[in-house]
Order: sequence, then structure tokens, then C-alpha cells
Amino acid sequence: MIALPELLRMDNRQRHAVMCGGARLDPEALAGFAYRGVDLSLPRWMHRLLWQTFVKTFVRDEVTGGVRGWNVRIEQTGLEGPIVPLRHGDGRARTFGHYVLRDAAGRYFPRGWAGAHFLDYRCAGNTPLDPARSATAPLVAVHEGDMSLLLGWEIVNLGPLQIPLPDYWALVRLGPVEEVAPVPRPARRALPAEIRS
Repeated sequence: MIALPELLRMDNRQRHAVMCGGARLDPEALAGFAYRGVDLSLPRWMHRLLWQTFVKTFVRDEVTGGVRGWNVRIEQTGLEGPIVPLRHGDGRARTFGHYVLRDAAGRYFPRGWAGAHFLDYRCAGNTPLDPARSATAPLVAVHEGDMSLLLGWEIVNLGPLQIPLPDYWALVRLGPVEEVAPVPRPARRALPAEIRS
């Protein structure tokens, strides 16, 4: 059984093989849960400069019925430390990189990936200052029928051009989402209906 320590020890070629052999997601089992995100690819000096851990969330959208989510910046307490969100002055958690879970069937992705679902940051209302605004992220369950460990991979989209990044990350289930972030205002009425599951 592959677990987080094995993903951390792998190189990106091995991680991509796991991506291509990964299992489809169960949107019903994802909705309502938060995950500790762990970057697997950046060098240690970048982890010290930026971050290695973050939180990703999945909730059922009240308008579309689909699954959406967002990233939360957290204090860097280690791979098993407490989850402490960084907050704005008014107490709100610092969120970024909102996304919707979308069906990947019939869509082309680079490097031979042909999985079932991906995160789409392009239609979730992120501001032009959000670096995730042009990203998509294929996402798989590492083990069939088990949503406790997921593996994701970043792709930057420039018009029709897809640029695969050497950036893989794991998601380890934490528990229920405790704070629901609103849909960013630009997308409040424009999330794609396609994300219904």
C-alpha cells in the first residue's frame, strides 16, 4: 500500500506513474471534507521560503450542486503538526486558489494522463493576482475506493497551451470542513453546471 512517506520518497517519474494508474474520485465522499496538502516536489529551500503544507477543502456548492473548494494558508507545523490557519485581521482564514471539481472525460491532458476528474481554477472566480488563476490539476485517489489519500499534479494553461509543471502534491484527509469560504464574487453565479455529480 502506498502511503504519504512513499510518495515523499518517490521521484516525479514515479509519482506520475501513480497519477496515471490512480483511481477515480468519489465526489460524494469528498464533499464536506478538508485535507492536509503536502507538496512533494519543491526543494527544501523553497519549502522554507514558501510553504510545504496547506489545506484543501471540498464542499457541495449550494447553487450548482457540484463540488467546489479552496486552499487555506496554514502555519508550517510539519507533516503531522496541528492545523493552524493563517488569518486576516477580521478573523477570516487566508484562502486562495478556489477551484471546481470537473469531469475529465473527453478532455486532453498532457503526458498521457487520462483520469476521471480534475480541479479547474480557471472558472472559480480567482482574481488576476492569484497565481492559480490559470491552473488545472488532475486529481486521483491513490487507492481504489479510498478517499483518504489523493495525489494531484499542476498544469498551467495559456490559451490552448497546457504546460505541465514538475509539481505534485498529496492530500491526506483531516476531517470535516469547519469554515466554508464563499465563492469569489466574480464567479458567484457562473460556476459550471458540469460539476454536478
